[in-house]
Order: sequence, then C-alpha cells, then structure tokens
Amino acid sequence: MSRLGFKCVVYHGETCLGELDAIPVSDQGFQFPGNEIRIHHISPHSERCPPLSVLQTISSFSVRCKLESSFPGEQSHLINLHASCFYECKTAVVVLGDEEIHLVAMPSKQKKFPCFWCYSVPMGLYNSSLALLNLRCLAIVFDLDETLIVANTMKSFEDRIETLRGWLARETDPVRISGMSGELKRYADDRALLKQYAENDYVVDNGKMFRVQMEEVPQLSESHEKVVRPIIRLQEKGIVITRINPEIRDTSVLVRLRPAWEDLRSYLTAKGRKRFEVYVCTMAERDYALEIWRLLDPEAHLISSRQLLDRVVCVKSGSRKSLQNVFQQGTCHPKMAMVIDDRSKVWEDRDQPQVHVVPPFTPYYAPQAETANAVPVLCVARNVACNVRGYFFKEFDENLLRKISDIFYEDDVVNLPTAPDVSNYLMFEETAQPNGTANAPITEGMHGAEIDRRLNQAVADTTTNGSELRPEISQPSAPVNPTAIGPATSRTLIPSQNLRNSSEPPLLSRPPVVPLVAIPHHGSAMVEEDANRANLNSRPSVVPQDSDVSKCDKQRIYQNPFGHSISSSSSPCPPSTASQVKTEEAYAGHDQQKPCVSSGSQASEAGISQNHVHSRDREAQIEAGRVNLLTSSMSISALQEIGRRCSSKVEFRSVLSTSKDLQFSVEVLFTGEKIGVGMGKTRKDAQQQAALVALHSLAEKYVNYATTCSGAADGNADKLPLQNENGFLWDVIGSESRELPREDGMGKESVPVGGDFHGSSAT
Repeated sequence: MSRLGFKCVVYHGETCLGELDAIPVSDQGFQFPGNEIRIHHISPHSERCPPLSVLQTISSFSVRCKLESSFPGEQSHLINLHASCFYECKTAVVVLGDEEIHLVAMPSKQKKFPCFWCYSVPMGLYNSSLALLNLRCLAIVFDLDETLIVANTMKSFEDRIETLRGWLARETDPVRISGMSGELKRYADDRALLKQYAENDYVVDNGKMFRVQMEEVPQLSESHEKVVRPIIRLQEKGIVITRINPEIRDTSVLVRLRPAWEDLRSYLTAKGRKRFEVYVCTMAERDYALEIWRLLDPEAHLISSRQLLDRVVCVKSGSRKSLQNVFQQGTCHPKMAMVIDDRSKVWEDRDQPQVHVVPPFTPYYAPQAETANAVPVLCVARNVACNVRGYFFKEFDENLLRKISDIFYEDDVVNLPTAPDVSNYLMFEETAQPNGTANAPITEGMHGAEIDRRLNQAVADTTTNGSELRPEISQPSAPVNPTAIGPATSRTLIPSQNLRNSSEPPLLSRPPVVPLVAIPHHGSAMVEEDANRANLNSRPSVVPQDSDVSKCDKQRIYQNPFGHSISSSSSPCPPSTASQVKTEEAYAGHDQQKPCVSSGSQASEAGISQNHVHSRDREAQIEAGRVNLLTSSMSISALQEIGRRCSSKVEFRSVLSTSKDLQFSVEVLFTGEKIGVGMGKTRKDAQQQAALVALHSLAEKYVNYATTCSGAADGNADKLPLQNENGFLWDVIGSESRELPREDGMGKESVPVGGDFHGSSAT
C-alpha cells in the first residue's frame, strides 16, 4: 500500500496498461480484488451526456474510490485510456459479480493525469440509462384493470347483476333505485352483447350486425404457439370483445377501453420519436394481460413484440408491485420512471411517490364521469407525463449538467449536485377523487386472482379437446399484509366475497362527477413537439369551480380558522339537510355535510359580552402576527392543522405557471375556495410559499370578520337584518365577502388557459 492508497495494476484484456493508486473515499472501504483492475469493456459513446452526469443520476453518491498515478505523465497507455474516455464520453468498465465499476476519466486542477473516479452501478443499468438520457426519454408504467380498461366475462357480469338486484330489492330511496336501475341496465346490455358473441360469433348493436374478425397474435417467442383470435371492435362505444383461449368460448371477455386512450397513446408515439419507454405492471393473469395490451396497442408501437414478455410484468394478487421488479433486468432506474395507476397503495412504499393516481374507470357505475370533465382523465395523465418529462430534463440540463462541468478530480464527492427525480414533479395523493371517496360500490371488472379463477374455471368446465390456458407466470414480488394496503384494495375482491354479506347497498348509487382538470404543460422544449396539441386544444380549457358548495362550507374560513382561539362554549352548527346538498355533492357521494364551526353570530346570541368580542378581536390580531413569524417549513402543517380543527379540507393543486422558467405553481384551496398561490423552483418550495400566503389570507379574513362582529355588537345586533342559515348572518359579513376574491382576476365560471394547458389538477 502506498502512502495514498492501494497500488493496483490495470489490465485491459490481457494487456497491462500500468499502475494506479486506489484512494479510498470516506468510509467506503472498497478494494479491487487482488489489487487488480481488469477492464472488461469500454462503455458506449455518449452523444450529449457526460458519463458523470449519467452515473450521478442513476447511482448518486456511489463513488467507491479514486484512481490516480504515482508517476503522472509517464504511463502512456493509461494516459491514452484517460484521454480516450474523457474526450469521447466513455467509461472503462470493470465487472465484479452483478455490478459494474465504471472508471470515469476526470479533469484535474493539478494536471494529475491519468485520474479516475470509480462508480458502482448494477449490471446493465448504465447502458440502458445512457440511451434513455441521450434520447431525452423516461419510462412509464401502466396498470390495466380500472386504469386503462374494464373487462368482464359472462360469470362476472352475472355476479354483478345478481348483487345489484339484491340491493334493489331492499332499497326504498327512489334516487338510489334510479341509479342502481341504470347501472343494472348497463351491465345487462353488455352481458347480452357478450352472450351473442360467445354463442354466435357476431353481435347486433342498434340494429347493425358486427361479425368477428380473425386477428393473428404475433408470436412472442419460439415457444409460443401461433394464435388467431376472433375479435369484434365497436369503435363508437369503446368496446372490444375477445376470447383469451380461442378454442374455449367461456373465456370470452368484453373489454371497455377508457376514453382518450388514443390521445395518450398518440402522444407517446408522436412523430416516431419515443418520449417514454412503456411497461405494464398488473395483478392479472399473464395470457389475459398480454391480450389486453395487444388490444390497447394493436400495432405494437408502444412495446415491440420482442420486448413484450419482458415488459408486461404480472404480480401475484395480494403482493405489492415494485419498480425494481419491473426493471429487474437493469432497463431503467426507478428515479427515471412514472406510474399510471388507479391505486398507489398496491405499490411498494418506496415507489408510491412515482405514482400518478387516476380515478378508477367506472363505465357502469358512472358512465358520464369521463366526459363530465373539461379534460378526460387520460388526457390529464398525458399532460402530467409531458410535464414530468419537461421538468426532469430541464433540471438535468440546467442544473446537473452545468454543475457537473465544474467538477474536478480533486473535489469532494459529497459536494456533487443532486440528480433529478421523477417523484419531485408528481403531486402524491392516494386518490384523485374528492376527499378520497366515491369509489364505485362494486368492482366494475375482474381483478387479479379473479381473472385467473374465472378463466381457469372456464377451462375446467369445458371438455373441448382438453385445451388449457397456460399458467400464470408471475414476477417475484414482496409479500404484503392485506390490511396494510388500505381500503382501496378491497375492490379486488369478487362480488360474492365482498358484497353478499353486506346487508346495505352503497350510500349513493349515483355516479360521482370527479372534478379533474389537466395538469398543464409548462412551456418546455420537450413539450412543443406534441402532435396532439390541436386535438386537445379543441377541448374547452376550464377549471371547474365549486360554485354550488353550501354556504356553510363557503363561509367556513370566516368562522375562526384558528380553531384554538374559539371559546369552548361555542358549539358546531348542525349538518345540512338532504335538501341542501347540491347536485355535484350528491354525485360525489357526499351524503352528509361536515359540521361547521360556529359563527360569531351564535356567540353573540349566546350572550357573549362586548368585551369578550373585543378580546377575541385582539387575540385574532395577535394570532395574525404569529402567522408572520411562521417559517416556511411550518406553514403547511399549520394550515393543515387549521383545516383539521375547522373540519375543512385543505388541498394543494398544481396550476399553470406564467413564468418562463418552468417554476412550479401551486394553489391552496380551503373547502373548495382558493386562498393562496405560491411559486418555487421545486414543488415543495411552491407548496410552502402557497401555504404562507394562505395563512396570511386566513388571518386577514378572520381579523376582518372579528372586527365586523365587534362593530355589530357595538351597535344593536337586534336591529341587523337577519338572513340566517345554519346560524350564519350573511348580511353581517357583507355580500362582497361571500365569495373569496380571485387572485387571478378571472371569473368564477372558468379560467381560460393558453396553449397546451387545460387547467389545474391535484396529481
């Protein structure tokens, strides 16, 4: 060992290139086996990304050691290796077991050539990530059932119809009866179509006959048999009917495709340039999953036939999905991937920040939910994906690459710049639906183990030449406690398990209207190539406002947002009656209003003295002063605590940023009303800024309200015109304050958005 480190002999193949000193980095304790550095190969040339930027992105802060020469300038072979790697953006790769050690040629302030940094990377990950970064490409992983499609067999249709009939027999509410009857009819209509297909190989829809078209399934490998399936496509209805095993009619499946899938697919393949490498991760049976994906991507533009077996990953029902399993062959790093799924809890905890959650596709329970929004759910997902890609490579180019160019061999590795991460550009939420409610009362289609059971049961019940479906091939996955997945997981149960023991139907059998709007594209160079802009721009670009929220909710922020300063004698106002529930709230499944915090008028009526009112006014001013002292890190938790004490929902939503530098912009909604907007270089900064603005806004409004109440008490409260609803005196507050002032200066009904952008959404 030299005074600097271990002396190592460097070989390229059988050729000895010279000797280098391996300098340990911090507490790594890394040492090359036998003090020999045997270069296995040279990495591919990088067109635009220096190797250090690639390695820092996929293997941050994994520098194992530094290499330098004790005789700089005297070892020509090593100097040539260093120069070749440095100027051609290559690395020398040493293979150690299942990892690669990449020797990165570094510039030196002291001209200590040759000199290298040694990065450790899983086998194959560098080459695949290099290709993605050079092409400005990320990975996107799709779930299938209730995310992109809903599928049913005859048996699953019959089970759901039986369940609904049982609920209808016990139901007395005419509104719910009407909703259930409509849902039942939609199931029955599709069951009739599937029955015609299974028995006759044709269907009659609206007096028009559609016969099966035989479609040949590409052979995915030499071991796969040639398969020809009878297919019926009802394009106008978004229905495809197929047969998983062409020889067994009982494996017939009716598939409903989610609206706007074509828009999303076109974006992913526009102009023949890949923006994302596509993967599928599902809990479905493998043959079923492969056929469903073929229906979604019939021309194999998203995933080629030779890649399909590796990229469609099937996880056993009851296990967690994992990006590590999806990319188990080193095809991508999870930090460079996003997921489109209707549930995040089915993913490993470490992967959940990568998930963009979409509302479950419910064509039977809520057929109009997809068209009720200004922008369809999958167009929102498309915009999110476009945003994520733009932000990722903006950060990569403007932050990482610029700082990497200033890094020298002598620098400390702990001072390396942080790499972009897809999760930084996604707003993590379990559900995109209001308050996390409004799940369909029964599962719309088959899930996980049910698919395997349904299809294999059909095979077992059939004697057609002893034909069998191939067994499911599942990727390894970590076991999970079902209770840890959360309530949403119960939707994977079959109706007979989940619903027959339930004595009550769902609270509301009417479809929820999910107030989804698009995540806007933020003016990035990556975004402007989109071939679908004209299509999306033709859609109305509006941000739905909760114009019909009850007065109790709309005024809640005036009712002591700082809940701890309210007198203990105050009592919450009663919930609104059913007649006060607005149409949109009913459709969202809100059968009951949250209790409202009591108003100042109630305090007056209860006999609170004028001095008490003035005291409370002073307390409010002190409280407002305290808000000014809150640090940004405390602002979000403080705002959420206010919402909790007021039984009100605090939402952070991404909005269109008018800035040219792609800053994040976030708005804060308090029971549906916007009370603050913030901007920042990161999502977290924007959220904190928005929370601070919202706290100031709440404080000002509370002070104004308390002052108004004080003035009313100084006068004669009995002489005030009492327009009372749920204990609130609207005229005391003033008509001008019944609606929060809009910070953007736009009307309440819509917010026009320019370019490609369609509004805001909570991602």
